[in-house]
Amino acid sequence: MKHREYECPLTLALEIIRGKWKTLVMYHLRHGTLRTGEIKRRIPGITQKMLTQQLRELERDGLVIRKTFDTVPPRVEYSLTELGVMAKPILEAMCSWGWTYAEKRGSGIVFQIKEVQKPTAPLPR
Repeated sequence: MKHREYECPLTLALEIIRGKWKTLVMYHLRHGTLRTGEIKRRIPGITQKMLTQQLRELERDGLVIRKTFDTVPPRVEYSLTELGVMAKPILEAMCSWGWTYAEKRGSGIVFQIKEVQKPTAPLPR
């Protein structure tokens, strides 16, 4: 990463995972390795071009590992790196917060991704 200045570590973290898709990609990789098509099926609305771009950026930033297999047709799998795994509790906390927000403030909020389960434990106060 080239030399850059940030206001604090939070602004760096937010810059790295910014955008609509990166957090969703990482969220789906939190339980293990997935192929590109599996990730795409789990994220409604993401185009192949956008998924490829987001995976490349996550790989460049050291959060995702790309493993290619020399097969016909070519097979590519993605998984979280050690740094990516460290973000799992953050992603899960953000998901819990989103559920809580929707319950308290979000009349009319509908979640498209059905695999995201409602948390069983309340958020810490």
